[in-house]
Amino acid sequence: MKTTKVDEMSFLDHLEDLRWHLIRSVFAILIAGSVAFLAKDFIFDKILFGPKNTNFFTYDMLCSLSNMLGLDDSFCISEMPFRIQSRTMSGQFSAHIWMSITAGFIISFPYVIYQFWSFISPGLYDKEKNNAKGFIFISSVLFFIGVLFGYYIVTPLSINFLGSYSVSNEIFNDFDLDSYVGLIRASVLASGLIFELPIIIYFLTKIGLVTPEIMKKYRKFALVFVLVLSAIITPPDVASQIIVAIPIIILYQISIYISKFVLRKEEKNKI
Repeated sequence: MKTTKVDEMSFLDHLEDLRWHLIRSVFAILIAGSVAFLAKDFIFDKILFGPKNTNFFTYDMLCSLSNMLGLDDSFCISEMPFRIQSRTMSGQFSAHIWMSITAGFIISFPYVIYQFWSFISPGLYDKEKNNAKGFIFISSVLFFIGVLFGYYIVTPLSINFLGSYSVSNEIFNDFDLDSYVGLIRASVLASGLIFELPIIIYFLTKIGLVTPEIMKKYRKFALVFVLVLSAIITPPDVASQIIVAIPIIILYQISIYISKFVLRKEEKNKI
């Protein structure tokens, strides 16, 4: 049985409802961002500048893996030959504000998803509404896994490659704070959103825009797109691109199974 709330609401009522959901989401982001703003030392010294240290978890893991494979110290990192500087008057304050907002969005993501679900749920069947908790939980878990993947895999690979890359010994890398922070922010948020692919496919299948057959048919094109995307968000070396591409390809395959599941469930409901 479908709710009649949607039928009773006018277009302006929908816009008013959407406005309040957006306001609540923004308010939650600002509250979480304010907490992150106050935790400046932890956010910058421990999190942001963590991948800049040679003893970062990912570098230690790569070094141990290198030794296990008998490659000696091939993947061990002994130094980060670059410095981070702020060249504008508002550079540090601007970085502080934007990182607080980014952290606020990441922390409050489950609530933002809840507000999104609350807006679309009146147009769903009662059985679909019962899946709200599962939807919010799975979406949040996928997003946080993507964020961790971006922080522990994409970011260190990018920083290590770009930070040590040199065209001449006459040039020393002095990276601007905004550039460094922007790389981490883009890597983390892009990875988090990419990991939402199964959720996106679920909804696209529900509204009939995507089917398993379509996804299988364009799998080769999707593979090319994944490789291009990996090349964009990672350093231009094959190893980094493969490391990033593998989980995305796995997510694509999982999305095909999700699309099949949705269609089978809808066919059963019709019987």
